[in-house]
Amino acid sequence: MTFERLPTRDGVVAAAGSIARILPATPLLPAEIAGTACHVKAESLQPIGSFKIRGAWWRLVNLSPEERARGVVAVSSGNHAQGVAWAARRLGIRAAIVMPRDAPRVKLAATAELGAELVLYDRPGEDRDEVAAREVERRGAILVHAFANPWVIEGQGSAGVEAATQLGRAPSRLIVCCGGGGLAAGLALACPDSAIHVVEPDGWNMVGKAIAAGEIVRAAPDAPPTICDALRPDTTKPLNLALLRGRIEPGVTVTDIEVREAQRFAFARLRLVLEPGGAAALAAALAGKVPVDEDTVVMLTGGNVDARAFAQTLLDR
Repeated sequence: MTFERLPTRDGVVAAAGSIARILPATPLLPAEIAGTACHVKAESLQPIGSFKIRGAWWRLVNLSPEERARGVVAVSSGNHAQGVAWAARRLGIRAAIVMPRDAPRVKLAATAELGAELVLYDRPGEDRDEVAAREVERRGAILVHAFANPWVIEGQGSAGVEAATQLGRAPSRLIVCCGGGGLAAGLALACPDSAIHVVEPDGWNMVGKAIAAGEIVRAAPDAPPTICDALRPDTTKPLNLALLRGRIEPGVTVTDIEVREAQRFAFARLRLVLEPGGAAALAAALAGKVPVDEDTVVMLTGGNVDARAFAQTLLDR
């Protein structure tokens, strides 16, 4: 198995330094779950409402002048899209984002407002990686993968460096919302002495299944619907699997009901608005599926949620 390059902890630390020069640290907030004190990392308060700004910035700032001139293509249901669009606008790089037509309207609109060109595809029906490959070839652009890129992984891991600094020590464990495994891989590099717990939606636990099987696993054609639109890659990638193998705890899954309860908890107790995918790690902790202690950090990864959908979640108790 060969890769463009492997991400490193030194790369994560360098990414953290670069990001600290342009963005303030997101809060590490105290929380109490089932009577136990712990901490939550509010990545939902990033300028684009998601941790994805970290990996996007670190990838784009490391492009060569020739690569910047070619422009970039990314694939995303919305959060990586906004991260790439934000970084591209700041750096003066053209960006085209391949997004599903059924992505939340708030994410589609925000990506367009940041100046990126939207390339829409049908989900299900079209393979998003194939659509992206066509756009890369047609434009001569650089692909910025959402989770299987070494610079993106290092950038996401900067959240772990930041959390450890704020906590004053290595977290005992990090509980992580997981789609393709980019954030989990970055945190594993950033915090080598911390346990890493990945949390995925029911029926979309492609990372957990891949780790258990020792090989890439693809989502079933009849995979159940989930409100966690940000956590729906149909597979992880070899790079993420290589970095996570032997490093993460057995994965857990959460239901839509548990996720909605976590959204309500975050709003009532933490005064935070979380999108469903951004609340998955918290949902697992609240449901008792992952243990917590005073040195646990729960990653709250995104807050890009449609206002009507969020209001309905708060009302449907």
